[in-house]
Amino acid sequence: MKILKKIAFVVVFLIVIIAISGYFFLHHIAHKGVPDYNQDINLKNLSEEVIVYRDSLAIPHIIAQNDEDLYRAVGYVMAQDRLWQMDLLRRVTMGRLSEIFGEDFVETDLLLRSLRIFEKSQLILSKTGPEKINALEAYSDGVNQYIEQNEKNLPLEFSILGYKPDKWEPAYSMNIIGYMAWDLAGSAYSSEVILYKLLEKFGKEKIKDLIPVVANRPDIVYPYFKFDDEKLEFVKEMTAHQEVLRNIGAQIFCGSNNWAVSGKKTVSGKPLFANDMHLGLNAPGIWYQMHHIIEGKMNVTGVVVPGQPLIVAGHNDSIAWGMTNLYVDDIDLYLEKINPEDSGKYMFNGEWKDLEVRKEIIKIKGGEEIERELRFTHRGPIISGFKDLSDAISMRWIGNDYSNELRGVYLLNRANNWEDFKNAISSFQSVSQNFAYADADGNIGLYAGGGVPVRKGNGYSIMSGETDEYDWKGVVPFEQLPHSYNPESGFVSSANNKTAGDDYPYYIGTYFSQEYRIKRIRELLNQKEKLSREDFIRIQNDQNSVLVKKLKNDIIEILKEAELSDIEEKALEVFANWDGEMSAEAAGPAVFENFYLTLARNVLLDDMGEDLFYEYHGNSSLVKNFIENLWADKKMKWCDDISTTDKEEGFDEMVVKSYKDVIVKLREKMGDSPERWFWGSIHKFTLTHPLGGVKLLSKVFKLNRGPYEVGGSFHTIRPFSYPFKAPFNVDHGASQRHIYLTDNWDKSLSVIPTGTSGVPASDHYCDQTDLYVNGKYHSDMFSKNMVIKHTKYTMKFIPGE
Repeated sequence: MKILKKIAFVVVFLIVIIAISGYFFLHHIAHKGVPDYNQDINLKNLSEEVIVYRDSLAIPHIIAQNDEDLYRAVGYVMAQDRLWQMDLLRRVTMGRLSEIFGEDFVETDLLLRSLRIFEKSQLILSKTGPEKINALEAYSDGVNQYIEQNEKNLPLEFSILGYKPDKWEPAYSMNIIGYMAWDLAGSAYSSEVILYKLLEKFGKEKIKDLIPVVANRPDIVYPYFKFDDEKLEFVKEMTAHQEVLRNIGAQIFCGSNNWAVSGKKTVSGKPLFANDMHLGLNAPGIWYQMHHIIEGKMNVTGVVVPGQPLIVAGHNDSIAWGMTNLYVDDIDLYLEKINPEDSGKYMFNGEWKDLEVRKEIIKIKGGEEIERELRFTHRGPIISGFKDLSDAISMRWIGNDYSNELRGVYLLNRANNWEDFKNAISSFQSVSQNFAYADADGNIGLYAGGGVPVRKGNGYSIMSGETDEYDWKGVVPFEQLPHSYNPESGFVSSANNKTAGDDYPYYIGTYFSQEYRIKRIRELLNQKEKLSREDFIRIQNDQNSVLVKKLKNDIIEILKEAELSDIEEKALEVFANWDGEMSAEAAGPAVFENFYLTLARNVLLDDMGEDLFYEYHGNSSLVKNFIENLWADKKMKWCDDISTTDKEEGFDEMVVKSYKDVIVKLREKMGDSPERWFWGSIHKFTLTHPLGGVKLLSKVFKLNRGPYEVGGSFHTIRPFSYPFKAPFNVDHGASQRHIYLTDNWDKSLSVIPTGTSGVPASDHYCDQTDLYVNGKYHSDMFSKNMVIKHTKYTMKFIPGE
């Protein structure tokens, strides 16, 4: 017995030792990438001392004496907080994800390589002036010195995936901007292919109901500015690749809101400015908050995309600027005729032209290599593969054209007035945005900066590639792009809505956002004679829905005439008494959002069939536009259920059927008390890390954060949207909220969904999340005195070897 006790004691002792050792090992892996923000650092190639003040949220305020020292410090500081995210984005832009994630990413890598982002980056660098090249080289040097000094203390993702980062190069920073252009192009190609399939199945007349009717939208951004299914299967693959990129947190832009109000409409008598850009909700978030100071020369603060050193949106001591997606249609697809006797040639203007063929070697985690081919016409890559050698689909994309957004952002950081601002954004062509503006002298403005192709055609069809008839003829000159400066209304605003009036001579796009957000923004801006910072807070967090107001009464009137069960009557009473506020604590939104999706399904599924409807329903832009069209024409033939032969159903029958389906669903999921069907209990977001899909990793290292119950929806100013194919798992929202006061920059406010650090073990990984969810902000200190007063951490970079 004594021996057994001794053995048992030894076994228990060993288990405890192993457990303790395991704990300390995991703790070391998790924490070794957490930087010491108070540690002074010797930095080579530095000419003078640089000081980094960080506030209680660890947001860095970097004070240098010259450009190169500043950007060298920016590189080091950013690598401290976001090195793995930077490396991930670099790999996205280079098509090198398979090297760290394995063979499942081969096709995604191939698509990304077909975009030729790195090739364009090298071209831009060859034409970029020395001051900007010096900034990129200094930034790269700062990143590389961090890697060199912390080779044994890299973030945990490098340990988990078993690799080390390559040295950073200036072209990688250019790549980030190139990838922003692709991300902004969104799913325009999928919309074109889906509409082509619908055209083939239903004919031109019937699919008119499915195409966005932008001509009927009066709320414009610049109101004062006068083939067969098998061949199209590639779009499913491309959409899947986009989904892969979303899942690893590599999506940058989606929708946005911005507005600026002149002094005649503010309490202070000086302009107020607001911007919130909408994108995927991931951890770490895509934005990194920074403040750059070159004493006596530049003072600029805002957000940057990790991997490049410049403030993308923010303010300096003279101007504030922010962005919303212009939703320009800058992708066209072409049906190319391939020579049946020589697959290396395509028909163009009566001649067989050689395809450009590139062999790509894709390295896969574990050492294997795969060789694949990419083929290009003069327009761009063949993206449909070569399953049928009689024809193929090529893609023309604005991102392959020369542009220099780096120059634009560099100049925005240093702009002093409207003319400087215009000069800066004139460099934007691949990245197209509505740029909002306000300055300390009292001026406001809005300018559509970017590349709007001049072309023949409607912009949403696949066009013949056999001649140059549908080739682009150039882009709209910058001076002819829509813009507004100091309008009589006293404000400018945009929310991805229709850009210009029907008399504008150029085609910009088709898939603008509906008018619900912009209508509500303008309603609130006109609600008071004088607006304050607190009014802007209220507006940015507004969840009152114009869409609900538009549809609700029609729904109620129809349901009042229907035969309803007791629970359906009870739910209708809850819905009818609801004020349209998309609050997480309200039950009305749960009924409305489910009804919205169910109505689209019931009206379209029987005609389209499961496969085509799933594709169509997965494109939320098309679905939203269809509901818009349906409400404008309630006699649509789509409402008839072709599975029934005894009668022809209409709009009213579809409303009743959809409502009854919704009540059954909500009752099963949420119980028998409609007043307790709280929107927030089903409408949530989780801040997901790229490796957070592995549950064990997420649990051990706390990679993911949430879920968080939220209100709002895609049609409210405070946007928390979800994919229609996976309701109501929120995947998009405001990626930052900024409110800038031009009369006193120190009173400005800001917040992001996550935090400064990309290291999950850091206290600053998601330390702004509670503020963000609850509609609160932190102070955005700007003057040196206020920065120092609110400093929690201080680091010095000292010139040294």
